[in-house]
Amino acid sequence: MGPDLPQDPSLDESVLDGMGSPYEGILITFEGLDGVGKSTQMELLAGSLRARGYDVLETREPGGTELGEAVRVTLLDVGNRGMFPRTEALLYSAARTQLVEEVIRPGLEQGRIVLCDRYLDSSLAYQGYGRGLVVEDLVTLNMWATNSLFPDLTLLLVGNEDVRAERTGKRAPDRLEGEGVEFFRRVDEGYRRLAADHRHRIHTVEAEGSAEEVHERIRVVVEQEFGVFSS
Repeated sequence: MGPDLPQDPSLDESVLDGMGSPYEGILITFEGLDGVGKSTQMELLAGSLRARGYDVLETREPGGTELGEAVRVTLLDVGNRGMFPRTEALLYSAARTQLVEEVIRPGLEQGRIVLCDRYLDSSLAYQGYGRGLVVEDLVTLNMWATNSLFPDLTLLLVGNEDVRAERTGKRAPDRLEGEGVEFFRRVDEGYRRLAADHRHRIHTVEAEGSAEEVHERIRVVVEQEFGVFSS
């Protein structure tokens, strides 16, 4: 069992700052807008860590489990454009619960380094700042959904909007990708606000340049936090 929820019912964003996980393993999450290179960078970091002999587990949100992947299909289906923001938030948190209990927590208990493409900060940025839901409500919901399992480190990738739009424009947009420019502006501002407010946990990484250049920036941050490449 994970840690008990704090007793204070008036939870706010302050609980997100550096809580980390209580397990032997390490949880590192990747955040940012679609097309900024999260998946590529997660794969590169996993490769570098494995080359150093670490046991690495890669997963993603929404998804990572059979049930979570089914929820993912529902969330991204363009036929579900009538989905209400609170419905969306609840579905994301439900998939997150399944992923935490089935994949992430067991991995951490085994001492593995768990890398996750998106996690709870996505809900705060997309459903909170993007959809206009109350961020504090989403914090409380996700503390319950994850039994207070927060990342040890969150890497927020930020890059050139034109490059990001070009990458995402090469494929048919899903339900979220089909949102307008103003929506993504709010999401981006939300991510930047979260990073500014929680500097101890969330590190902003510039995604400009080659994949190898961005990977090196990430290696520097991860080394500073955990010393995994020099040990």
